[in-house]
Amino acid sequence: MSRITSRICCKMEVVSLVENDDHLVKQEENNNYIRMKKFKFVMMLFIVIFLTAGITLVALSFGDEKVVKMGRMEFNKLFTAYDELVGKYMDDLDKEALIDGAINGMVDAIGDPYTDYMTSEENAKFQESVTSSFEGIGAEVQELDGYVTVVSPIKGSPAEKAGVRPNDRIVTVDGENIQGMSATEAVLLIRGEKGTQVTLGIQRQGQQELIEITITRDQIPINTVYAEMLENNIAKIQITNFSSHTLQDLSTAISDMEEQGMKSLIIDVRRNPGGFLDQALMISNLFVPEGKNLYQIEYRDGTVIPEKARGGKKIDVPTVVLIDGGSASASEILAAAVSESANIPLVGEKSFGKGTVQTQKDFDDESNLKYTMAKWLTPEGNWIHEKGITPDYEVSLPEYASLPYINPDLELKESVMSKDVEAIEQMLEVLGFNPGKVDPFFDEETAKAVIEFQKSEELEETGIVTGETTIRLMRNLSDYLRENDPQVQKAIEVLIQQ
Repeated sequence: MSRITSRICCKMEVVSLVENDDHLVKQEENNNYIRMKKFKFVMMLFIVIFLTAGITLVALSFGDEKVVKMGRMEFNKLFTAYDELVGKYMDDLDKEALIDGAINGMVDAIGDPYTDYMTSEENAKFQESVTSSFEGIGAEVQELDGYVTVVSPIKGSPAEKAGVRPNDRIVTVDGENIQGMSATEAVLLIRGEKGTQVTLGIQRQGQQELIEITITRDQIPINTVYAEMLENNIAKIQITNFSSHTLQDLSTAISDMEEQGMKSLIIDVRRNPGGFLDQALMISNLFVPEGKNLYQIEYRDGTVIPEKARGGKKIDVPTVVLIDGGSASASEILAAAVSESANIPLVGEKSFGKGTVQTQKDFDDESNLKYTMAKWLTPEGNWIHEKGITPDYEVSLPEYASLPYINPDLELKESVMSKDVEAIEQMLEVLGFNPGKVDPFFDEETAKAVIEFQKSEELEETGIVTGETTIRLMRNLSDYLRENDPQVQKAIEVLIQQ
């Protein structure tokens, strides 16, 4: 019995041992299985991450829109609108035009007339206007308060001869309303081949009626410096804008004036809309002592960096600078620099008031984004934006300087009544031809004055104001103003007193 028991026990022990061994084997196999699953999972995770990174890199390299969407969530609405229009609009759309329009929309939303996007065509026109001659009417314009506004006509240009003035609002071009257009869009309409005509509908300050001015386009040379010697050896040099060669031309003009015995100098930047900043700074440097501020730049973070005058040739004769409402941007930098850092008097009227600095981003397709990147401050830290610079001696031009342009195609004669007749009578009176009572009615006395004028100009004596008679009247009035310019006369007076 004991043996049996013993054997059973032994057998049971063996079975028990076998069972235990089986359990151990199974436990070890399970552990190996778990370890194998973990290893495969880690490897698979690594492969997925690697592939995802590779796909992302490739997508970014090739400009995949979906990746950009995920990276710039603020553009989701824009991309959705673009996809919706391109995919579902009833006609095929010009994708490039949509993109240009989107950029223009962002620019317009800023509300800054000096921030502008130009297509490749518009940019080419702009570069042409500042680097060489071009064909057009010769007027600097900008978008202001929703209107394309004249900053200043170029000296001697068809625009100036036709009577276009600073602050004129151009409402229509050849009958097409251009309100809401950017300045660059308007320029494309206004410019054209030499000899062709364009009719501008102009809204002038103080006048409710739209003035229509027809201008014959011409070749507009970029001559920026005009010098003449006045009485008492006072040289007058007019700078009409700051182009790439203005400093060189000014230096030549000053040398010519010095050879003619220049003792004093008038720098005239009236109706100068600005131009290249570096040219204005180098010209300012001719008058400002070394080490003094020419101007200062204030960046968006509040950092202010001054630009100091350097050494070199300096103009040391008594000088006066003329400014007016058409003096803008680089002209104001020059005026402020010489006024605050060189004590040079300013004469004329308050300047335009543009106190911002622009830079540009050029794109591969030759389009261009010009945007405001900083304020510029005067040497003493004043910001003249939308305020302008007030001259030391404020002198206004006479009322006749603001007489409206008269269309030469009009025929003004006896019994006609209009505001144009009143303007003609004012011109005749200023030029010394007595038209009688100055009013809107063209009477016999007006006709006699017209005949006297025509006789003096060797024109056909008809007593009718039209064509060449109208042109001569306006031209002679302009010449009279130039010869009797009260702002120049005040500048001469200030120089003589010095």
